[in-house]
Amino acid sequence: MRVTLISKACVVGAYQTKLEEIAAHQDVELTVVVPPYWREGDRRLVLERSHTRGYELIVVPMAFNGSFHLHYYPTLPDILARSRPDIVHMDEEPYNLSTYLAVRAAARQGARTVFFTWQNLKRRYPPPFRQMERWVYRHVHAAIAGNREAVEVLRDKGYTGPVHVIPQFGVDPDLFCPQQIPRHDTAFTVGYAGRLVEQKGLRILVAALETMESDWRLLICGSGPLRKEIETRLASRGLAGRVRFCEQVPSGEMPQYLGAMDVLVLPSLTRPNWKEQFGRVLIEAMACGVPVIGSNSGEIPHVIGNGGLVVPEGDATALRDALEALRVDPIRRARMGHLGRERVLAHYTQARIAAETVALYRDLAAAAVS
Repeated sequence: MRVTLISKACVVGAYQTKLEEIAAHQDVELTVVVPPYWREGDRRLVLERSHTRGYELIVVPMAFNGSFHLHYYPTLPDILARSRPDIVHMDEEPYNLSTYLAVRAAARQGARTVFFTWQNLKRRYPPPFRQMERWVYRHVHAAIAGNREAVEVLRDKGYTGPVHVIPQFGVDPDLFCPQQIPRHDTAFTVGYAGRLVEQKGLRILVAALETMESDWRLLICGSGPLRKEIETRLASRGLAGRVRFCEQVPSGEMPQYLGAMDVLVLPSLTRPNWKEQFGRVLIEAMACGVPVIGSNSGEIPHVIGNGGLVVPEGDATALRDALEALRVDPIRRARMGHLGRERVLAHYTQARIAAETVALYRDLAAAAVS
């Protein structure tokens, strides 16, 4: 099968291990199309050529870079005309311009098409995106949903084709594994990794830590508009020395930062236009044997399973109590870390995600000749 996968997310090196796993299947001839970078808010994610064995990586210009709804690849029709793929996999939501144009270009080559969606809220998009979404639903051959609620959204919005629940990416368990990092500071270290934005619940995490009487440290990996507020708030309480910010962490170095944490927290907050769609950092931490605490927003409880603790979203007291329970019980932390890694090995490795994706490709190819 000749497969062309279009993905701005695959500029991230750690995500490319899934591509190598897909390409390792002998019946797949994989071509991957990516932009040279992706602009995400205040960050510029430049292409990392970290894992490129076994497939062809094509880097092409992107128009309207940074716009989730409007970005697209002007040269993609020419690429598809030359490569004549059997399957075109758009690693994008069905309502954006990139997916709409890719499905149209693929149809001209007679290729089977599949898109990916995380969208776990039923949202009504303005024209022309609503019309593009409906057109894609009618003409695409399959959909991949990154979580269970996204399947319900697709059905509610009128998509009637096949849907496969497969997370967008897993983790490489050889890279994300328990770390042996010397600790010079014995204080209980709480970690957060992700965007510093309101809906990720950073204010709740800070409020929980402020009421802990024990010694603690906060390690934040990420950037965003809430940084200044967090710094000012902790400084006003004499706690500025307890927090460390690491804004730009290459994906391949993330295991070292996770290894410096005693627990990772993802305290996401559901909002009218957003709730947590997966929480990739959870499986990265779990793979490293780091216990996790998450809120009950969106897909978080299902991802964590028995590999961590779940607290009510927005409840700083419940989060503080969960943190304190783990702080005083290192044996429980170790047991939870072990269970978390076992859960990742069973459900969330790149090899597992790739195998499920290739099985979908085979179904599409078989349907094309039946």
